[in-house]
Amino acid sequence: MKQNKMNMRTGVLIVQLGTPDSPKTNDVRRYLTEFLNDPRVIDLPWLGRKLLVNGVIVPFRSPKSAKIYRELWDLGGGTSPLISHTENVVLKLKKRFNDEDIDVHLAMRYQNPSMYDVLEQMRMQSYDHIIIVPMYPQYASASSGSTAELAMKIMQKWWAVPNLSIVGQFWNRNGFIDSIIERAKEFDLANYDHILFSYHGLPIRHVDKAHPEGKLCSDGSCEIEINEDSTMCYKAACYGTTRLLVKKLDLKEGDYTVCFQSRLNKKWLTPFADEVVQELGVKGSKRLLVFSPAFVADCLETLVEIGGEYQELFEEKGGNHVQLVPSSNDHSRFIDCLEEIIREKL
Repeated sequence: MKQNKMNMRTGVLIVQLGTPDSPKTNDVRRYLTEFLNDPRVIDLPWLGRKLLVNGVIVPFRSPKSAKIYRELWDLGGGTSPLISHTENVVLKLKKRFNDEDIDVHLAMRYQNPSMYDVLEQMRMQSYDHIIIVPMYPQYASASSGSTAELAMKIMQKWWAVPNLSIVGQFWNRNGFIDSIIERAKEFDLANYDHILFSYHGLPIRHVDKAHPEGKLCSDGSCEIEINEDSTMCYKAACYGTTRLLVKKLDLKEGDYTVCFQSRLNKKWLTPFADEVVQELGVKGSKRLLVFSPAFVADCLETLVEIGGEYQELFEEKGGNHVQLVPSSNDHSRFIDCLEEIIREKL
């Protein structure tokens, strides 16, 4: 008897960090409460984290953050740029897999569309294989790790669990690097006095935990190489990303600086981007070009923090212009990168 061959059906889940539903204070408060109560984001004991986040940070920070998100919504044409750019990525990926048994879905680690809701929709589709792609080029426990943990927490309750693949990081993928290089071609590098590669900051203890027990990030050579002790170290991956970009941009030592933004205190990765910007202004730099390779989609940290706040800091110290290089967003080479990753997982 002739048997029908069943095609393997695959569901791909693209996951971004998240954003408030709107720039209203209540929505921002809800987002910050969920985000900052994640033990992988603020790795304090449960009670201490609850008291700090719910009793101090969220009540005082929400109204201020709401004003910043309103600015971001204005820059995004009335919506969150992170949402719109990631939706475009999903649409373009769907076209790449249009004639195959591969569906592409979108979720946010925090807020909406939530991973709980989207994964439930995917469960109902009875996929043979689910591939989860966190949109963070460099692995960090607070981003990629948190996404993987929640996915496994949700799926462990399923009676029928399909094959599962989770992408850890993709900082060294040609398509990702090329998408940034293509963005850089919009600018004449010779017109800038200095170039910054600004990555999102992390507490130093977070990168220390990514190294073998008994070793610290500062004990190794994360600024100059990736070795067996630093394959999952965020700092090492950031410097690794920079080396690839510097080579393709043909930059020389002294032309650029690696720095880290969005810090909460002095115990975060250094050098701090805001301080570097001010120091360059004091030294006489007038024009800065800033890359943000930790973000694949333009968001608050790129458009407002770099494009707005750093511009003000630079001007205060005598500088003229801080130019942000747009993120990969939905660039075709970045879509190539994601398609390649997904096909490898198949």
